[in-house]
Amino acid sequence: MQLDRGEKGFSFSKEGPLDMRMDPTAELSATEVVNEWSEEELGSLFRDLGEEPRWKRAAKAIIDARRKHMIKTTTQLAEIIKDALQTPLKGKWHPATLIFQALRLFVNKELEAVTQGVANAIKRLAPGGRIGVMSFHSLEDRIVKNIFREAAFSPKKPKMGTPPALLRLLTKKPLSPDFSEVKANPRARSAKLRFAQRA
Repeated sequence: MQLDRGEKGFSFSKEGPLDMRMDPTAELSATEVVNEWSEEELGSLFRDLGEEPRWKRAAKAIIDARRKHMIKTTTQLAEIIKDALQTPLKGKWHPATLIFQALRLFVNKELEAVTQGVANAIKRLAPGGRIGVMSFHSLEDRIVKNIFREAAFSPKKPKMGTPPALLRLLTKKPLSPDFSEVKANPRARSAKLRFAQRA
C-alpha cells in the first residue's frame, strides 16, 4: 500500500520526503504547500480539511520553523507539529494526524475524487444493483451521505414529470467496525460503510 511506503511521504512514523502525492507526476506536493503557503492559507487548510481545532497554532509553528530551515521530511514536520500541539486530541492518535490528513487530502484532491467517483458509480448501476461506499473520515462520509440522500430524495407531492428517486437507502446510519474488528485491524477504527440500491 502506498500509505505504508516511507518514500511516498504519507506517514509521520516513517522517515521520508514530504511528498504525499499518489500520482508522482502531479504538480503540487506537500513540500510546496508546507514551505510556500502563508500562515493564513495553511491555517484554513488545517481547519477545513484536517478539522484540527488547534489549526492556528499548527500553522504558526510551521511558519516559525521554516524561517530557520526548509521542511523537507515527514519526520521534520511531525516533530514541529508534535512540539506545537504537544498532546493528541483522541486517545493515542499522534498530534500530527489531522495535519497530515489535510495535506494528503488537498495534494491528491481526494474529496473531489470521492464526489465524482460515487456520482459516476451510481449512474452505472443496473436496476436493483447495489453500491457500498466505505469512507475513513467525516469529510468523506458527509459527501457520500449527501450524494446518497440527494439521489434517494422523493418529494411527498411530486409534480408532473418529476423523475423518481434514483436510489433506495439501505443504511440509515453508516455501519462501523466493532471493538474486536478494531483490535484486530486498528486502521478500521474510523471506517464507515453506507449502502444503497438502484431503484
